[in-house]
Amino acid sequence: MPAHLLPHRNPTELLTLARRDLAEAAGTDADGLRYATAHLAALRAAAAVLAALARPTPRGRGRPTSVWALLAIVTPELSEWATFFAIGAAKRAAAEACIPHTVTTREADDLVREAERFVGVVESRLGISGQPLPVEADVIRGSTGFGPLSG
Repeated sequence: MPAHLLPHRNPTELLTLARRDLAEAAGTDADGLRYATAHLAALRAAAAVLAALARPTPRGRGRPTSVWALLAIVTPELSEWATFFAIGAAKRAAAEACIPHTVTTREADDLVREAERFVGVVESRLGISGQPLPVEADVIRGSTGFGPLSG
């Protein structure tokens, strides 16, 4: 797709949208929708990194590259996060298609937490101050700490 047809948002706008998505995900009861919305928040955060740091290169028409693959190239220090969220992309697509039993409550809750962490990492990396989620969103059914940077 030609660059002039793509939406143009700056990193701050993308991170603001990611924070909104996180708040929406935290307040959503449906597991599939919660998972998909949290994954979208992570996608927006990755797009913010690319908007801030990636430079277009003249290339012929090639195979489309995922945001996650580009993120790992542009910021190798975020490659574990890129791999983590790339693995969940098919599940997100299935959840968006309303395929029943695509994700469990725990998977959805875990992804909301990991997306929250990732957005925070991106904000820190880009030097953009973000607003934390409301307190009730931080207490989503307990943490498992399974993400790439969990201690």
